[in-house]
Amino acid sequence: MNTFTLGLIVIGYLLSLVYLGFLGYKKTTNTSDYLVGGRQMNPIVMALSYGATFISASAIVGFGGVAAAFGMGIQWLCFLNMFIGVVIAFIFFGLRTRRMGAKLNVSTFPQLLGRHFRSRNIQVFIAAVIFVGMPLYAAVVMKGGAVFIEQIFQIDFNISLLIFTLVIAAYVIAGGMKGVMYTDALQAVIMFGCMLFLLFSLYQVLGMGFTEANKELTAIAPLVRKNLKHWDIRDGLQCLLQVHHNGTHLLLPLF
Repeated sequence: MNTFTLGLIVIGYLLSLVYLGFLGYKKTTNTSDYLVGGRQMNPIVMALSYGATFISASAIVGFGGVAAAFGMGIQWLCFLNMFIGVVIAFIFFGLRTRRMGAKLNVSTFPQLLGRHFRSRNIQVFIAAVIFVGMPLYAAVVMKGGAVFIEQIFQIDFNISLLIFTLVIAAYVIAGGMKGVMYTDALQAVIMFGCMLFLLFSLYQVLGMGFTEANKELTAIAPLVRKNLKHWDIRDGLQCLLQVHHNGTHLLLPLF
């Protein structure tokens, strides 16, 4: 796939986000719609949105890189993280939290804890933690998207960051929670589809089964660069974009 085709795909993806944000805007009529999706979101959309939010770069890319450096055993931590954060959270706490939120008539997590424990101090403290911590997390995500656009279109990082910020701000601010969940659902479909494609295509290229391929992966662990932890996202993207020119061996330092 050449850069022009990949660029068209990225532009189409960004336009899709804008459209879904506009769809969320059209379906938002009150505060409840804006903050909690009117408490009537489709369960499939909600599940996909949660999956795209919780199982994202840290689980897919981050744990893959850590596994390359410290061994495949670290993937159990990834499994437990997703099992507890997704399965147990939904089965044992999802419905109870939903009912509690509706009963207390709250729209935010700080409100939920504050009213449940009848403590204004708890509400203020949780809100302060989110206010301080969320921008740090968002900055990492924004940098990742901006660097990707920078590498694909060969434009200045600040311009790519501005474009990425405007697109996200458009559907988050205008579409509210519905816009966010619609776009998350799209991202989840793309993410899971690409994961399955990469998984099976990799085994096909290697000509190995699951067990045999993982044994070979463990055997090449010493070949991973010792300075892998010093790589930043630009190095990874540049390596990925050059794979089709230099062969699959370049995947070793990338992952």
